[in-house]
Order: sequence, then structure tokens, then C-alpha cells
Amino acid sequence: MKSSELTIGAAAERFGLATHVLRHWESVGVLAPARVTGSRRRYGEDDLRRIAVILRAKEAGFSLEDIGALLTAREPGQRTHLLRRRRTELAARIAAAQASLDLVDCALGCDHDDLASCPHFQAVVERRGSA
Repeated sequence: MKSSELTIGAAAERFGLATHVLRHWESVGVLAPARVTGSRRRYGEDDLRRIAVILRAKEAGFSLEDIGALLTAREPGQRTHLLRRRRTELAARIAAAQASLDLVDCALGCDHDDLASCPHFQAVVERRGSA
């Protein structure tokens, strides 16, 4: 084993994952570590970068199927549709989260006994409802 290669346990630990996650990703084709004696997996630098990409893509909301398509696309144009769709969905999630944060910030600044009767809070709620 090269010093730069990791066992499945070490690779999983590096990313805070369970080993079964890496096995699953391999079974669906988004990860393909090298095999050594006894079919033991060995994860090199390219595999570790790929794990990092998979994790970031999952955080962005991509499915494993979409991640596979992104990683195997040979031309940038093949990725465009998936990336544009995900960008639109992320922008909507960010806008919703920002509106929620605005509502919380408004409530934090309110000193009314009944938050729901606060005109400023009501205005923020109504803006959110019409968005």
C-alpha cells in the first residue's frame, strides 16, 4: 500500500462518514477505489477529492444519480441542464432562508407583549406571504 493510499476505514474517518456510505457510493457508481490483495479497497488522492466533491454536491441537494451524471459528463454542455436546475432550486432555498432570517430578526427586535399584534412583525410576515 502506498503511503498516500487509505483504507476504507481511514478514508471514511477522514470525512466523518461510516464505511457503508463509501461502499454504497461505490455500488451506485460514483466512486471506484483501487483494489489490492483480497479485494481490499484503497483510496488515493483522486478518490479523496471525489469524496469531497460528492459531499459538496449532496450538500447542494444533488442526488447520487445526478452526481454520477455530473462526474461522468465528458463535455461541459452535458452538465449544463443539471447545474442550471440545481442553481434555480438553490436560489429559491436561499431566498426562503433569508426571508425566514428576516422574520426571526424582526421578532428578536420586537418588544410587544403579543408578537402577532406588532405592526412591524405583521408587515414582515405579509411580505413573506406575498413572495
